Formats: sequence, C-alpha cells, structure tokens
Amino acid sequence: MNPTTNRRISIIGVPLDLGADRRGVDIGPSAIRYAGVRERLQAIGYEIDDLGDIHVNRPEIYEPDGLNLKYLDEIERVNTQLCRMVDAEMDKGRFPVVLGGDHSIAIGTISGVLQHQKKLGLLWFDAHGDINTAETSPSGNIHGMPVAVSLGHGHERLTGVGGQAAKLDPKNIVMIGIRALDPGEKALLKELGVTVYTMHEIDLLGMAKVMEEAIRRVSDGTDGVHVSFDMDVVDPLYAPGVGTPVFGGLTYRESHLAMELLSDSGIVSSVEFVEVNTVLDNRNQTANMAVALMGSLLGERLK
Repeated sequence: MNPTTNRRISIIGVPLDLGADRRGVDIGPSAIRYAGVRERLQAIGYEIDDLGDIHVNRPEIYEPDGLNLKYLDEIERVNTQLCRMVDAEMDKGRFPVVLGGDHSIAIGTISGVLQHQKKLGLLWFDAHGDINTAETSPSGNIHGMPVAVSLGHGHERLTGVGGQAAKLDPKNIVMIGIRALDPGEKALLKELGVTVYTMHEIDLLGMAKVMEEAIRRVSDGTDGVHVSFDMDVVDPLYAPGVGTPVFGGLTYRESHLAMELLSDSGIVSSVEFVEVNTVLDNRNQTANMAVALMGSLLGERLK
C-alpha cells in the first residue's frame, strides 16, 4: 500500500506534548489542519477521512517515579490507542497520515503499521537520533526514545505497545539529517549498525545521492516504508516552530527534494509529521511547511 496506488487517506491527530515535557506541540495537529492539510491533499486527488484527535490527559505536575520515564502512564495509553487506530485504518486498506504532537507518538504509529507490514523500513528525518533509553537519557523525555523502543530496547511498558513481536530490524532503518546525538545514542547506533546520514554526509554527497542510497536500503526486502518526519530536521531558518531546534539543518529545497524522490519511489506506506510547536512558531510558518512537504511526499507537482 502506497499513495501512488491508494488514494484513501486517514488523518489521525495526536496532541501529545508529554514526551517532550514542553508545551506547544500539543497544538501541532490543529496548526497543521489550520494550514490546510485536508484541502491540499484533496486538491491532488485524495479522499480524506479525518478521524480527529486522540484525547490526551495533561497532568500539570510531574510526579517522579524513579524510572527516568516522564509521564509513562499517559504516553503508554495514548500510544496504545494510536497503535490500534493505525492498525484499524490499514485493515480497511487506508493510508495513515499521523499528525503530532511530540515524537514519542512514533511508538504507536510504527507499532500499528507493524501489525500489517512485518518487515517494515523506516526513514527517520530528525535532527536527533531519538534512540535513548531510560538508562542513557539525560532528561527522561520519552520523545527521545521511540527508535530504541521500536527496536525492542527500553521499558517493557513501551516496547510492549503493539506486542513484543512487532519490532523493527536495525538494517531496515535509515536516519537523515542527524546533527545532535547523546553519548548513549552514539554507542547504540554503532552497536546496532543503523545507517545514519548526518548533515555532514548530506553536505558532501548532496540530498539526491543520500536519498538514492536511503531508498535502496529501506526498500530492500521490506513490505513497506514508514516516513517519520520531525520538523526540527529542517533548519530553524525555515521551520522555527519546533521544541528542540538545532541550527545547520535541511534547507527548504533539500526537504522538498527528499519528499519528491520518496514520492517517485512508490515505497511509502505510512507517514507522520511531528514536533510542530505553535508557541515558538512565526505565523504558522512551520505548520505551513509541514503541509507543503506532505504535498510533495504524496505526489504534488508543478507539471
């Protein structure tokens, strides 16, 4: 299932900010909708079913639990529901588009897709590796852990979302745009052999070459490819409204070229866009860019 053959999209909003422990990304799904995601995708021929937002309980005070996993209960609950919703929509033959929210929601999205595509490729666009565990995380923020969880590393209540068997193979993961890693992340990435294209490689090789290699890797022997796009992979000059900006990121055109090449490949089976923080944005600039990138990924062209 990919958007070149499946014209039925299900939008799922996840206004979760507890994984980042910073307010603002909870308004991300609303900002993306306000930026016209439905209208943009309908204009290029998609049938849209917007399922609305998953309800998120927001405790105002964090009570330490000794696990270094902030808001574990609610994050587990939300991701379990998201997993079930993604599973249900794919069971209907629909293409899931998930709107975040912080990047901890990838736990639920990926687990849901894995119910249908056991050999799943993952393209992870992010300034950060998000492959910490409670033992390596400096903050205890779960939005820095979803890749580790999806590989089966981490607390059992997180790795158990979607079932222990629903896990990724590190050889089927490619990270793009990375420029900030914690020491524990560097060690685990090296141990697992995950393919990482930092901004150094993008500068040296160019985005077209990086995407050619990345597409080949994630599609080799896989049933489909999930695209997880954190808006902080883009340089803050173009996407200022993110919770953890890191300068030196992708340009506007590099980002669009990556999405256009993915669209041409026909391998994408699901997608999520996350970490739009409206509190830090400038006139919804980041949400507008997210919608434009979705258009490129899903086939919008000038001619």
